[in-house]
This record gives sequence, C-alpha cells and structure tokens, in this order.
Amino acid sequence: MTRDATDVAADLWALAGLDAGALEHLELPAADQCLPSSFSVGVAAQSSIAVAALAGAQTFRLRTGKAQQVCVDMHAAERECTALYRYDGETPGSWEKYSGLYKTRDGHVRIHANFSHHRDGALALLGLRQGNSEPKEAVAEALLGWDAQAFETEAARRSLVVSAARSFEQWDVHPQAVAMAGQPPVRLTKIGRAAPKPLPRTGDVRRPLEGVRVVELTRILAGPICGRTLAAYGADVLLVNSPNLPNIPHIVDTSRGKRSVHIDLKQGSGRDTLNALLANDARVMVHGYRPGGIESLGFGAQELAERYPGMISVSLSAYGWNGPWANRRGFDSLVQTATGFNLAEAAAAGSEGPKALPVQILDFASGFLMAFGAQAALLRQVEEGGSWQVEVSLLGVAQWLRSIGRIDRGFAGTGPSLLEYLTEFPCAHGKLEGMPHAASFELTPSRWERPSSHPGSDIARW
Repeated sequence: MTRDATDVAADLWALAGLDAGALEHLELPAADQCLPSSFSVGVAAQSSIAVAALAGAQTFRLRTGKAQQVCVDMHAAERECTALYRYDGETPGSWEKYSGLYKTRDGHVRIHANFSHHRDGALALLGLRQGNSEPKEAVAEALLGWDAQAFETEAARRSLVVSAARSFEQWDVHPQAVAMAGQPPVRLTKIGRAAPKPLPRTGDVRRPLEGVRVVELTRILAGPICGRTLAAYGADVLLVNSPNLPNIPHIVDTSRGKRSVHIDLKQGSGRDTLNALLANDARVMVHGYRPGGIESLGFGAQELAERYPGMISVSLSAYGWNGPWANRRGFDSLVQTATGFNLAEAAAAGSEGPKALPVQILDFASGFLMAFGAQAALLRQVEEGGSWQVEVSLLGVAQWLRSIGRIDRGFAGTGPSLLEYLTEFPCAHGKLEGMPHAASFELTPSRWERPSSHPGSDIARW
C-alpha cells in the first residue's frame, strides 16, 4: 500500500514548521506510476517537487501579498527525474565502463567509477591495470575472489566508492541504519541568534526568489538539482567548482540559470573570494561536502552563523550526520545498493541479480528537498530571525522512500514517454534540450534566464 502524494507533501510541509493553510493552494492530481518499480518513486518525485514549488509560491506571497495555485503532475515529475537531456543532438551516457553491479564470492557489490581516480583506485585494489584498457570481464573475474563486505571495507579505507548489496533486513541492523533511524528526510535547525531580515527589495517582484543570492558548492546530481530549482524560481545562483576536480557531463543540464565560477578553497585567496561573495548579501550557501569537510575550510554552518548572522547553510551528505558511516563517500546508486533497495527491487521483479531503481530518485528527491529546506528556512528567517542549518542525506531520503510504501504489480509501468517532452533551454556553448520543471505556477512560471555555461566561465562576483 502506497501513501498519497498529498499526504506525503503535507507531512513534509509540517516537518518544516510552515503554515498549513498554504496547502490549500497545492494541487497534486492522483495518477498511476509510469516508472517500472515496486517503490513509490512517482509519489516521491511529485511530493518533493511539490513542497519546493509551494515554498516558492509562499515566498512570492510574502513579498507581494499575492497567493497562487501550484500544481505538480506525477508523470511530469517522473520525467524530470529521468535526467534525460540532449546536448548538440547527442544523449550522453550516464555510466562509465567499469561502473555497475558485480558478483562476488558471497553476493554482489556496486562500483562507482565515473571519476578516473575512483576507477583507477578500484582497478588497483583488484590488481588490474589502471585506465580503460582492461576488459570489464577482468573486473568481474577478479571480484569473484572477494567477499562483498570485505571489498566494500577495503575500498572505503582507500577512499573509493563501493557498496556491498544488502537486504533490508541486513541493513536495518547495520550500525549506520541504527544511528539514523527515525531521522527526517530534511532537517531544519535554528543555530544562531539573528534579527529577521527582509527579502531583497527589487521593485516590482515578478518571481519568488528574485534578488536572493545563493552560493552553490556542489558537483554531482542532488546538489546541482537544488541550485537549478532555486534558479528556476528566480534566485541568483553562483555555482562554485574547484579548478582541480573533475566534473560529470550532466553539469551542462544542471547548470541552467546559474553563473559558474572556479574557486580553489584550498588556497587562502580562494577562501577570501568566497568570504567576499558571502559577505555581499548572500542569503543561502548550498554544499555537498561530507560532514566535517566544509568545516575544515572555515565555512561550517556555525561559523557562517557567527560571521554572517541570518545565513542559511544547506548541506547534503550520503549517509547522514550521525553514525560510523557519516563521513563515508557515496552516491545515489551506492546508497540504493547498501541499504537494501536493489535486492528488494529484484525480489519484486523476479530478477536473478540485484536490480536498480529506474531513476536516481534519491538524488532528485534530495535536490528538491534541499531547495524546499532552503526556502522554508528563508521564510522562517524573515518571520522569526535566526541563522539556519538545513540538512539532507541520501540515506534519510532512502528511509523516507521506504516509508511511502510499495506498489503491487509496480513493474506493469512501461516508463514515461520522454523524447517528445524535451525542451530547448538557453546554453552558452551549444544546443541544450532537457526536461522542463514539473511544477506549474499560476502567476510565476518557472524559467531559467541565464544560459547554462561551462564550469569557470564567469567571474567570481555578483
């Protein structure tokens, strides 16, 4: 039995401490899920987008006095979460050669090898040549000599990204599951005293987040989805990447509406530049550093609250803020595998080996919930003051997805129709076609005014 998207959205709204009366302006038409899965990925997509959009509508109402209806169609939400896009007529692949699920001596593991240093580290651990010269079959053969959790443990010791496949029963007694049990999918905490701050004065306000400055320090899907959503609602989003780290092709699609700069935060001059940006009326900082990582650079939530009273710090982690795996690297696909989804999905589908969810729903729902949390904190800061910390983890969202319920005969869906919905968006260096935002606003349609651009294309200033 699966929960209704309207009820799920209402629970998320209450979790953020927002006015329940706003839910009267939210429409979530019921529909049968298109994506083939035994999990309620359609409800997760629809409800997470819904609360982000409704928070935008509430911000617009606070600034203008004008209420508006927000509607999110489930199938449009599913389409947005497919991550399908075309760049100059080509659809880039999502996975590199060695990424995927493999059999081991006693089970299965998933290797994430989309970045070359992760790929080469995994190959070295298996005693294979680094680079792309080894056939994938050699990786599969080498892993048959390992126990799954032993390989996962050694990979983690080497700062690689690997997960052993577990059942729900196995995961639920894992120390990390115990540490994060009962934690919400998005957590808002007032962390410092600060006077209420009005939203920026921009004359005739046309969009919910017009004039709101957001610094985004992310690279992989969930964090960029947060920034892209805030930009769709009018925020001035400045994407900060390191000049020394690789990126994924998807960044061209997730950079819609943003300016993109390079700052090396390991250098004192880079930290000075970021501080200058934050000091110049920034309201929100979004990051995807593991717990402790951003603090080591001097930009932790508590430090920002002291330095810039009223600041909203939004963070994403893989496995949460408590427990022995709090500092462990992870991506959506790995969290799915580690926490039981792949084996549960396989059992429901009658598959012999582990089966992934049809989309990276943990990433997308996390991104939308980060955007929701940022706006909820902004609304509460305007009304009651304080500095705010918003925390989202892929694990917390995975627990939330389980709580929504399962779908009988969930594999009857054939997947949403996609290509006909691809829409061209502004791009500074080619033709970009992607999925439109699923939320429909009565008065302030979402849009991306700035063209997507290469990392580091802009100057680090507002």
